[in-house]
Amino acid sequence: MEQSYLPFQTPGGVKKLRGKELTFLRGDGQGKRKTPERIYDYDVYNDLGDPDSSNELARPVLGGKDYPYPRRCRTGRPKTKKDPLSESRSTTVYVPRDEAFSEVKSLTFSTKTVYSVLHALLPAVEGSILDSNAGFPYFTAIDKLFNEGIDLPVKTKGTLGNILPRLVEAVTDAEKDVLCFEIPEMIERDKFSWFRDEEFSRQTLAGLNPYSIKLVTEWPLKSKLDPNAYGPPESAITKELVELEIRGFMTLEEALEQKKLFMLDYHDLLLPYVNKVREIKRTTLYGSRTIFFLTPVGTLRPLAIELTRPPSSGKAQWKQVFTPCWDATGAWLWKLAKAHVLAHDSGYHQLISHWLRTHCATEPYIIATNRQLSAMHPIYRLLHPHWRYTMEINALAREALVNADGIIESSFSPGKYSMELSSAAYDQQWRFDLQALPADLISRGMAVEDPSAPHGLKLTIEDYPFVSDGLVLWGAIKEWVSDYVNHYYPEASLIESDHELQAWWTEIQTVGHGDKKEGWPLLKTPGDLIGVLTTMIWVPSGHHAAVNFGQYAYAGYFPNRPTIARTNMPTEDPSDEELKSFEERPEEALLKCFPTQLQATKVMAILEVLSNHSPDEEYIGEGIEPSWEENPIIKAAFEIFSGRLKELEGIIDARNADKSLKNRTGAGVVPYQLLKPVSEPGVTAQGVPNSISI
Repeated sequence: MEQSYLPFQTPGGVKKLRGKELTFLRGDGQGKRKTPERIYDYDVYNDLGDPDSSNELARPVLGGKDYPYPRRCRTGRPKTKKDPLSESRSTTVYVPRDEAFSEVKSLTFSTKTVYSVLHALLPAVEGSILDSNAGFPYFTAIDKLFNEGIDLPVKTKGTLGNILPRLVEAVTDAEKDVLCFEIPEMIERDKFSWFRDEEFSRQTLAGLNPYSIKLVTEWPLKSKLDPNAYGPPESAITKELVELEIRGFMTLEEALEQKKLFMLDYHDLLLPYVNKVREIKRTTLYGSRTIFFLTPVGTLRPLAIELTRPPSSGKAQWKQVFTPCWDATGAWLWKLAKAHVLAHDSGYHQLISHWLRTHCATEPYIIATNRQLSAMHPIYRLLHPHWRYTMEINALAREALVNADGIIESSFSPGKYSMELSSAAYDQQWRFDLQALPADLISRGMAVEDPSAPHGLKLTIEDYPFVSDGLVLWGAIKEWVSDYVNHYYPEASLIESDHELQAWWTEIQTVGHGDKKEGWPLLKTPGDLIGVLTTMIWVPSGHHAAVNFGQYAYAGYFPNRPTIARTNMPTEDPSDEELKSFEERPEEALLKCFPTQLQATKVMAILEVLSNHSPDEEYIGEGIEPSWEENPIIKAAFEIFSGRLKELEGIIDARNADKSLKNRTGAGVVPYQLLKPVSEPGVTAQGVPNSISI
């Protein structure tokens, strides 16, 4: 039955079946779920640790008062022996049958490929790298990953090359395979772009994590953390220092008034984890603030980085400000400080901008949609394409990516506290009403409401590639959703009387995201519903595409985005020997700070796979659902939507050819294409799928 019905419109012959089907899909909350089943239920994240294998692999349960978190799909596996609150792990993780990958995706891409990377390639890499703690001795050793590759053990010969042809090359004259990475376009265009301050700044607006940069609105900068636990709250970035870096261009007060100062602020979020992370061998952490100045040509220029260590083991709080310098020692300290900030940004991107705000936050919407909205409900049919494969991908992530000692924990700065950190960010920062792109921009001071401006927003930085393109996509989604909702709900009374819809929205708030009590819009009018649905569609499409499909493009050459910093700054409580070593071999100090060979190689391999588009990818606006095609009004609205997205392709091309837009054009600069709606299969750094399908 392709025709959509609100509950009161349901034909008499199927009214009982409609309710019976929903009751069946909810299940009874009992027992272990089996592969063929279609039961949608909730549980906390209690399956990340593995305490029965080792006490070191025990992890707190995420979800509840102590560690607020979204809910996941319940699997019903038995509890662990050592921790009655934790669920035991298994090699397969239940997802409802309807959420499983298609045969094409399973065979040609995601499950098989990711599984092969995790269970065949990475062990082979570990066997090839004799010292798992060894860093890269020279920068030429990093280049070797792309030019010569890594010899893999004989036993992998041929098997991985068939599954991972982009990564694994068979050597015809030897009994071995070679892991050889493709050079990312940004390094092909400009091998030293990662080293430059202007590229460091540009990527806050047109890089992998465009969600963190925010306007500085208050001065002096001050921590909100308890000074008794974390030391004096005042920042060491002073007015005098900022004005010295601006070099007489304007006063600090004028810069604030004219909205010229911006910041990456990872100070208060990271500082409570610094001492805990430092207990892990061969890694470190700071709280950080990075200040930028908006130049007259619309680009950002970094002014200062502040790194802070809280009091610990009888030592007082340590903090220091680093600036771009014109002397050798200061210049190398600045490069090291940037490496720390990039590690902070990489962790925040992967755990919060990416995992938490897209994958994790969306799963409760999917569960509630299947539990509370009939498959013949028009809102179910609107949302269904945007939920495709997400629960399967999330189950795979819990199995091997975000689990204890998985890829994230073993290779990113927060280490074993990675998921705990994402819980803190969910508690402190996440609200549903701030997931809408306009609301997110306003909350960060990157835009203000202006009815006379395009999309009703005046941007603080006009040349903000992610936002410029994202708002066009956001506007197209909102127009399509508006046409759809207004067709099915011509009167506000229909919203309030739709018991399925109201139960759906209530369950998302009280169960799926039950730990968050604020930030939930009312659901009384068509306008309310349009806002909710536009946000829900934007997050798995535009938001996810912007933070996912550029992962290899920006982080495939890892010095551009190191995922972990392993050593303290040379100026933090240094010994004479450490200072001497830094002064004699500063390049070696940077390489020691970077990830190990094993960490870097593992991350590069998994990012290559995660940046890949499947041959059966479904892109936003590309394919019409059967139920929409049967309704002439909805069909016409979708065709308008599809046309708007084709226009976006041309808009992005024109912007990338506009030489006045310095944040997306210039010598060696890679065009910003992450929000181009359609892509060829493979690693392309463009394409917006309907859903979080990888």
